[in-house]
Amino acid sequence: MLQRWLRAIDRYQQRRRWLAFPFAVNKKFGDDQGGYLAALIAYYGFFSLFPLLLVFTSILGLVVHKDSSLYDSIKHSAVRNFPVIGKDLSLGTIKGNGLALGVGIAGTLWAGLGVTQAAQYAMNEIWDVPLTDRPNFLISRARGLLMLAILGTMTVVSSFASGVGGSGANLPLRIAGIAVSFVLNLGLFLVAYRVLTRRNLSWADVFPGAITAAVLWTVLQTVGGYYVTHQLKNASNTYGTFALVIGLLVWIYLGAQLTLLCAEINVVKVRHLWPRSIVQPPVIEGDKHVMRAAAETERRRPEEKIHVSFDDSDEQQDQPRQEPPYRQAGSS
Repeated sequence: MLQRWLRAIDRYQQRRRWLAFPFAVNKKFGDDQGGYLAALIAYYGFFSLFPLLLVFTSILGLVVHKDSSLYDSIKHSAVRNFPVIGKDLSLGTIKGNGLALGVGIAGTLWAGLGVTQAAQYAMNEIWDVPLTDRPNFLISRARGLLMLAILGTMTVVSSFASGVGGSGANLPLRIAGIAVSFVLNLGLFLVAYRVLTRRNLSWADVFPGAITAAVLWTVLQTVGGYYVTHQLKNASNTYGTFALVIGLLVWIYLGAQLTLLCAEINVVKVRHLWPRSIVQPPVIEGDKHVMRAAAETERRRPEEKIHVSFDDSDEQQDQPRQEPPYRQAGSS
């Protein structure tokens, strides 16, 4: 009886795109172990945060060193707006002359690249990029540096926008601050979804996931702090100062999950991976595409060939999979 009801529900959702598409996105997220990938990003993000903030304040000091008031304004604005620990965070700068300063900044920046490496790994996983096609050591670091440069620039601009939105007592200024923050978030996600994967995607390919992520991230910035603060308050009674670490990890993990889930929207749309089935067998075409791609991801050498077939498929089962109209990666 239960099996019959499940099959009826399955047939219903497969015939309706408004149900089939979000179900396929959620199932693809589970197939890719999105929760584990988000945890990986959160882990490296936590250890990359402080070196990157140190680099930020050091470079900021070099750029606006003649205007101490401007330096303090930007530094305190950006740091204070950081969730969970902003009010308790105090940052110094890397000091020195010439070569020593350059080596110090470069070394600290290198320590902060862990989060971009984890993000690239996650994006290549959800796009099913074969291991043999993934970027090498130099290209992956170059992509990571590009993302850090974009992220740092947008952080500074966002700090001014947040200041404008938060300083005004009237509603129009607050709305303007949120609107500017949304536009910046949209631009950041558009670039991130193109740069962080080896797939050669167009702006149209990544736009649906980027705009969804921008909306959700703006909401998370606006009201999500309450959730983290509430959790932090409860944890403080037990863990004391370690509650700050817990709260920060929760915040980064939420952001990573949101980012990957919205990236799956792009994957499912571009590769047309819906509908997916709830009950198996039979294995429908969308499920076959996902399983074929998962197997092909393990290809480690260009000369290696992987063939996937299904017992219940027709005579076309051994034919190579027809890739959707996105472009395979060529150059970096």
